[in-house]
Amino acid sequence: MIPDLSPIFRRYVALRDQADAVFATVRDKYPQCVACKEGCSDCCHALFDLPLVEAMYINKAFQEHFGYGSQRSAILERASETDRHLTRLKRELFREEKAGKELNDIMDEAARIKSRCPLLGDDDRCLLYAERPITCRIYGVPTSIGGQGHVCGFAAFEKGKNYPTVKLEKIQDQLTQMSRDIASTVKSRFKELHDVYVPLSMALLTRYDETYLGIGPAKRED
Repeated sequence: MIPDLSPIFRRYVALRDQADAVFATVRDKYPQCVACKEGCSDCCHALFDLPLVEAMYINKAFQEHFGYGSQRSAILERASETDRHLTRLKRELFREEKAGKELNDIMDEAARIKSRCPLLGDDDRCLLYAERPITCRIYGVPTSIGGQGHVCGFAAFEKGKNYPTVKLEKIQDQLTQMSRDIASTVKSRFKELHDVYVPLSMALLTRYDETYLGIGPAKRED
């Protein structure tokens, strides 16, 4: 049986709310620079992975929002197709790394890859907007990771100017700790469970049950 993880998920929602507040602050201060608007789906084609806590939370939200029916089936079908596509892309990037290509060049190449999110509807609006990942929530304002700045290609922030910047490492550190807390709470036998990152497509397709989480002893094969 999976222990109650709601306290950890509440911490995740609090962090998500902080990200929303930061985005709102930057947007209100620099409205001419933030290009985000209803119907824009640029960030819905970005390639990124989710930590365990976020993947499990979004999986849970998806299960709650979409009962069995044609819409749920269509989303899962798109998720399956997207996941196969991303697996091929990641395999190719891995080959490039093994062939000696610089990691920074590989990361730049990955950042240019566009993959339509399975939760993006035909009208280019998110079907699970209220529960979208933190990455989606801060995409339109300046961010940095590893000392390197990033911003949406449609934004009008001027290069070289000093703007409020979201430090992604700080967010990632908190998400990693929440993922560690999940592994600890469920007493997982998988020592690296908290290090598992998956694209949103896989988060929708995965069953986060006792077997996945490594709860209890491993089953013996006769």
